[in-house]
Amino acid sequence: MKKAVMAISGIVMVLYLIAHMIGNLKVFTGAESFNHYSEWIRTIGTPAVPEQTTLWIIRIALLVAVVAHFWAAVSLWRQAKRARPERYVTKKAVAQSYASRTMRWGGVIVLLFIVYHILDLTTGTVNPDGDASPYDRLVASFSNPFVTAFYVISLVLLGMHLRHGIWSATQTLGQSNRRRERTVNAFAIVFSTVLIAGFLIVPFSVLFGLVD
Repeated sequence: MKKAVMAISGIVMVLYLIAHMIGNLKVFTGAESFNHYSEWIRTIGTPAVPEQTTLWIIRIALLVAVVAHFWAAVSLWRQAKRARPERYVTKKAVAQSYASRTMRWGGVIVLLFIVYHILDLTTGTVNPDGDASPYDRLVASFSNPFVTAFYVISLVLLGMHLRHGIWSATQTLGQSNRRRERTVNAFAIVFSTVLIAGFLIVPFSVLFGLVD
């Protein structure tokens, strides 16, 4: 049950990441287009429903998925820790992949990054151009090499987390077997790499002056 919760909540977050990455790439169409897209997100469904209704539904669904994913991860970790004999700890650690060993602390760092990301680009609380347009906030944030470095490190960890998560989800949902493991692993690597590259191209473009 907990593994299923973790897999399904992970899928919800991946779908959001895909949509978010595509939206981010609109920065290359110019400030006016990017700001219009940001405004459109807030007005989906109007005038049938009040402004930001759909956006808040998405936010709440995403928050539920994040909480469920974190709860399942912590519960499974505690369960495994209680069940694992002490003498097998070293042997199992050697057998695990680097990505799987970093799933837990990498997930915590990504969670902290999400909080900072919201305060930076969504609310503008910690952004130097907090009262400016979404486009200007994005440029102001990624013009800072330290912010960009934090963003890059967090996204690399997210990619590792995502790669291992996709593989684990297919195991949990019964969509993988020994014959398909190589294909699933290859897909997980390619998908994670493309998605993270799609996110990283934006801050690098700002930092190197391709977007200003």
